Amino acid sequence: MNFKSIGIASDHAARDLKSLIVDYVKLHDIRVIDFGIGSDTNKSVDYPDYAAAVAREVSDGKLEAGIAVCGTGIGMSIACNKFPGVRATVVWDDYSARMSREHNNSNLLCLGARTLNHHRAIDLVKIWLETRFSGERHQNRLDKIREIEKKNFKPH
Repeated sequence: MNFKSIGIASDHAARDLKSLIVDYVKLHDIRVIDFGIGSDTNKSVDYPDYAAAVAREVSDGKLEAGIAVCGTGIGMSIACNKFPGVRATVVWDDYSARMSREHNNSNLLCLGARTLNHHRAIDLVKIWLETRFSGERHQNRLDKIREIEKKNFKPH
């Protein structure tokens, strides 16, 4: 596995899937920082709040990577990608999971609890955690993304 520790967050739609992912990741001796939502609540929550919590830690370099789960993974991805240095990717099959790491060096995996069978989601987590960034020509592309980020990021 590529990471020693990861953060994970979900909204109410993905609480059960998040719990399965936490258990899976811990089996591989990866430290998990859980940003919620906890299993003790049944209330509806706003996914951007939870996406921001995990993405901020990845952006600040306090965590190597993260996983964010909501109904489709799309909302989490949009919110997470607002943070500098975060490369959040929604994946749906083996190929997208592998390419998100190999070519894009994704550091935040986003999954949809309502769009994926939970066992399938665990398979995608496994692929994402095991795949290494290939570097080479892809690093040049990531450098260009970083330059776009620097040029357009306006701190408040």
